Amino acid sequence: MKKKNIPLFIIAVGSLFLTSILSSCKHLDEKPDNLLTSDILWSNRANAESYLYNIYGAVLEIDYPHIGISDEASVSIPGTNIRQMVAGNWSSVNAYYDHWDNYYTGIRSSFIFEANVDKVPDSQLGADLKVQYKAESKFLRGWFYWQLIKQYGPVVKLTGALSLDEDFNKYPRATFDECKDYVNQLMDEAAVDLPVRWASSSNYGRPSKGSCLAVKSQLALWAASPLWNGNPAFNSLKNQDGTALAPAVYDANKWKIAADAAKAVIDLNSYKLFTNLDNGGTQFDPYLSVRDLFLTNWNSEILFSRNSWNYWGYTKASSPNPGGINLYNATQNVVDAFYMGNGRSIEDPSSGYDETGFAENNSSQYWAHKKGQWNMYANREPRFYAYIQYNGRPVLPAPTVDDKNYYSSAGNVDGTGRVEFYYGGKAGAKATGITNNITGYNFLKNVSPADNIRQDATNYRPFILMRYAEILLNYAEALNEYSPSNPDVVNTLNLVRSRAGLPGIETVYPAAVGNKELMRKYILKERQVELCFEGDRYYTLIRRLQLGAPENQTIYGMNVNEDDGGQGFGFTRFYNRTFFQKRAWADKMYLFPISQYQLDRDRALVQNPGW
Repeated sequence: MKKKNIPLFIIAVGSLFLTSILSSCKHLDEKPDNLLTSDILWSNRANAESYLYNIYGAVLEIDYPHIGISDEASVSIPGTNIRQMVAGNWSSVNAYYDHWDNYYTGIRSSFIFEANVDKVPDSQLGADLKVQYKAESKFLRGWFYWQLIKQYGPVVKLTGALSLDEDFNKYPRATFDECKDYVNQLMDEAAVDLPVRWASSSNYGRPSKGSCLAVKSQLALWAASPLWNGNPAFNSLKNQDGTALAPAVYDANKWKIAADAAKAVIDLNSYKLFTNLDNGGTQFDPYLSVRDLFLTNWNSEILFSRNSWNYWGYTKASSPNPGGINLYNATQNVVDAFYMGNGRSIEDPSSGYDETGFAENNSSQYWAHKKGQWNMYANREPRFYAYIQYNGRPVLPAPTVDDKNYYSSAGNVDGTGRVEFYYGGKAGAKATGITNNITGYNFLKNVSPADNIRQDATNYRPFILMRYAEILLNYAEALNEYSPSNPDVVNTLNLVRSRAGLPGIETVYPAAVGNKELMRKYILKERQVELCFEGDRYYTLIRRLQLGAPENQTIYGMNVNEDDGGQGFGFTRFYNRTFFQKRAWADKMYLFPISQYQLDRDRALVQNPGW
């Protein structure tokens, strides 16, 4: 696939180019800040585009704490930053995953780009492209601010690039509403000069009008949710002059604003949920639909993606030993969230869920359970089989029989490569050491069956940062809060369920229709399943003030550390729901601390409550 705009090699080339410029011009006795606006840098199209691509480089494709902080996952290596955080071992001094400088570097670069791109001769870069590129830069600046808001709350609002000798002490935090309004302004301005969606593969990875409206949807939902909608815990969050930084009063109308923002994306009529029919299929297949939407080079569900990312590393970390490293472990908590194939929750007595014994027959669905697999994994919904690697399930990134057998102990070699997470298995604690699986599950989402992790061979796919399914869930959630009887609540939620092969919510849980509290439960459950391992679970629990709830801090897995005595897949004690971890929690953790380094640089900054 052509990725002329933002691939890693271009980002690297752009970085080398800027370094070369700065190095070669030292004899001019100019400050680096002056060089950024020099005629040399803006003399041609290639240089200007390299500068823009470097701004794209500040977009982070995956925020690792969100893999292991919420209840859906952990990482297998003790002592890592993520494990330190869930143990409560973090502060403003050791502020892990501190992205403040990364995003403000991108923000500063966006101002410089917009102020100088018109210097490029029109013969090199036409007027239309200059307008488009400035719109992309504005989107990126808004994106960086949005990521800062999610992590830190209100931040410093800048209206231009600061000089390198600027007195930072003049810049306090803006209010939450000022930050929100500024992001919305940037998205509105960028949307005017961007297409609704890109049609050419050469532009994949660039923002569109749909991207701009999607950010507004995310931000409006954030503002409507309990974290920032009259949260009394933020009453003390004030600047040094006494300016309150958080909205003090709950405003129910913010849910309508959030619903309208999501509806604006829907009303573009240019995005849709991906199905296998869009990928050459002749008959709808829910399993291929939910699996392959992450594996195609592009599809109409993607609203914004990063096209240069470490997909090899992600696959390696998600895959079992001996080819993978078992780093990303799903929890029993998220496994329990997946529905049964009949669309019912496992705790529903009518669901048919059975947590004992082994399946006596193969499923009638090719993608579902096989005879001899534990009943806990039988008759589950298609997304379960597409997103969760469980004990006894054939390994996905192993295309040939020989590759599959590589993952099997001698007694299990049968050409299927069933994953051995039990203690004495090839992916078990006895064999794998420091990166042994600690929950009994790995990720499968975003892992391709065409990959071969044994050979370290992986196939390109973009990293999806925003997709249409999220917008539909945003709309259903917000609409339910202020107009629960609106039929769009059910209709929109059912679009996501239907693509996943599930019956409508009104057929399995009719009591939820029009019942705000009960419907909210199912909408949030749908988010948990549909958007698992994409960062949404962490942010949903944060904005809903639910991450600190005991049930979301008590983590379970399978019994991975008891010796199986050579029983292998027949070792029934492996399948006991086992307490893994009680995570440390304090309500201050709903926001990240601003690092002490930033507080020392800018004395006008105030710290987040509790830190």
